[in-house]
Amino acid sequence: MNNSHFKKAVKELIAPGDIKINGTRDWDIQVHNERFYSRVLSGGSLGLGESYMDGWWDVRHLDQFMERILLLGLDKKVQSWRVAMAGLLAHVVNAQAGRRAFVIGERHYDTGNDLFERMLDKRMTYTCGFWKDAMTLDEAQEHKLDLVCKKIGLKKGDHVLDIGCGWGGFLIYAAEKYGVRGTGVTVSKEQAALAKERAKGLPIEIMVQDYRAVQGTFDHVISLGMVEHVGAKNHRTFMETVARVLKDDGLFLLHTIGSSKSELTGDPWFEKYIFPNSLVPSIGQIACASEGLFVMEDWHNFGAYYDPTLMAWYHNVEKAWPELSQKYSERFHRMWRFYLLSSAGMFRSRKGQLWQIVFAKNGVRGGYKRII
Repeated sequence: MNNSHFKKAVKELIAPGDIKINGTRDWDIQVHNERFYSRVLSGGSLGLGESYMDGWWDVRHLDQFMERILLLGLDKKVQSWRVAMAGLLAHVVNAQAGRRAFVIGERHYDTGNDLFERMLDKRMTYTCGFWKDAMTLDEAQEHKLDLVCKKIGLKKGDHVLDIGCGWGGFLIYAAEKYGVRGTGVTVSKEQAALAKERAKGLPIEIMVQDYRAVQGTFDHVISLGMVEHVGAKNHRTFMETVARVLKDDGLFLLHTIGSSKSELTGDPWFEKYIFPNSLVPSIGQIACASEGLFVMEDWHNFGAYYDPTLMAWYHNVEKAWPELSQKYSERFHRMWRFYLLSSAGMFRSRKGQLWQIVFAKNGVRGGYKRII
């Protein structure tokens, strides 16, 4: 099959989404290398992302292009042999066990505190903001942090555990605003170093540690955007760990990106370049993992708010790029742009969800009083 046939096949695939090759609209793709067509047909999302990183194609608004691609379901229709192989391996390999649990920290969260400081809000909150009544990223993230505090009923003197504490944003906020003491664990050395610096003078302990090694008892437990790195084989262990360290009358808030379908592997491009050994859980996977351990008291979906969050991160990176380009290559720039804007398109298309779930070990007597 010659390249004209590959081009025709791609053209037919994207036509139902009103996407044109070398068109003039914001979502029309501009192809610079004719080998793009065979590469994307053979490699699926991996071929699409890598060819963008290599400069083989461009589009004025990548988020709009990806939204249309996802609404067409092309991410599922065009898949490579790597997807099938990864699915087979996921049945037999625990990619997040032992030393492998720290890979995500080394390859993503240790990328550079300078990058994340410029991309995120002033509290360095690397999860979806809550944009109800918020006009800026800083406001949206403060609203989200306060929402978490209210949902678990934080009060002065409580001891809260943050599994996957990042740069300490939640614990610092909770200590300052609610007078609690906190313990945070992360698998990123860079995150931990900056979190300790930012939390100086507050009753907060930050540890580089796998969640399975946590010891002690806590009034409440929260985990914001970390369970996506746990993996299907470890969902139950994660929930058992929380149940072990949570007081009987405490609450556990799980904040996670959610999938409408149970999978064992993630997107191959994201797996290779952004979030290795990661998996977005489904409702079924979370329910199965928590069965017999917790009563689910509240389930809140505000996935649509991840779109403005990601767009704000993207604009922050673009604004800071003249400075960041002194350290990071243009190929990295295109990779990071593809990550942020394709993710924005995913949440805008409603293919991705964002859940906050409140669990109680024995249920809340008299019923849980919902905040939102």
